[in-house]
Amino acid sequence: MSEAAVIRERAASVRAEEYLGPAHVLEAHGQAVVVELPEGESAEATMALAIPYAPAVGDVLLVIGRGGRFYVIGVLHGTGKTTLELQGDVDVRAAGGALRLSGDRGVELRGPEVDLHGDKVRVFAGSLVQKAASLYQRVTDLFSLHARESHTVVDGSATTKAKNATVLTEETMTINGKEIHLG
Repeated sequence: MSEAAVIRERAASVRAEEYLGPAHVLEAHGQAVVVELPEGESAEATMALAIPYAPAVGDVLLVIGRGGRFYVIGVLHGTGKTTLELQGDVDVRAAGGALRLSGDRGVELRGPEVDLHGDKVRVFAGSLVQKAASLYQRVTDLFSLHARESHTVVDGSATTKAKNATVLTEETMTINGKEIHLG
């Protein structure tokens, strides 16, 4: 007999009058989990949470039971996944306050289109990487870049067009090319 079958058989034999407390997840199968109760007995419990949660083996769940029927009503320590999926448009708003999203291992935004709108957008990062097939920037007033060093590599042609242009250096300026056309 397989280990899972033994656990299910033991779970079927549990007929506690009433139970409310922690239980460790031994197996997870969709909306049903096999949990170990504090006395070492195992029981099959049905997920009954308001928000969908996929428990992982080793999670500690809050279980309630009566007459041999058990239900998961909370997560005390979880490493599983919570998925909140809603149909149609969804708005999340902090009325009168700030909305903060954070994740201990990161935050991702995904979609076929992502729009950011704001009077001011600030990005603070120790390192910033941008990758795009094409990048278009349009600035109606001032575009200012301040860097300790700047390095630009263009595999094809590079064109700079301006009404007026000035290049100032405190020390050496080098122009190197097969041909240099002035005027």
